[in-house]
Amino acid sequence: MVGTGMTREKLQKMAEVARVGGVRRRHKAARKVTSGEDSKLQQNLKKLGVSQIADIEEVNLIMEDGSVIHFNHPKVQASIQSNTYVVSGNSETKNISEMLPNIIDQLGAESMPQLQELKEKIQGEEKKE
Repeated sequence: MVGTGMTREKLQKMAEVARVGGVRRRHKAARKVTSGEDSKLQQNLKKLGVSQIADIEEVNLIMEDGSVIHFNHPKVQASIQSNTYVVSGNSETKNISEMLPNIIDQLGAESMPQLQELKEKIQGEEKKE
């Protein structure tokens, strides 16, 4: 700016007049990356020969710590040859005591210690009352 005859005031006036093209954007719109991952997943599942299983109302995954991952009206796909099952949809994590009357027939022998603990807990609460 030295020796050109330009001052700060002149530059600011020129900048105010020369604005063409609208307002400056501060950030770019975020892109969804999940669609690419989802299509890759579907391609790999197709390679395994996974087919959709219809008419499944609910899926319960019973964990070792006594929690249950509950899917209501999930999309279930399976490939029996490759021993692959895919359960997708909205899930809820619940305690086994919340689900008990409805899932008693789904519990196996590995869930017996958790049921015994729950039984003792309920009996302890009844004795306190």
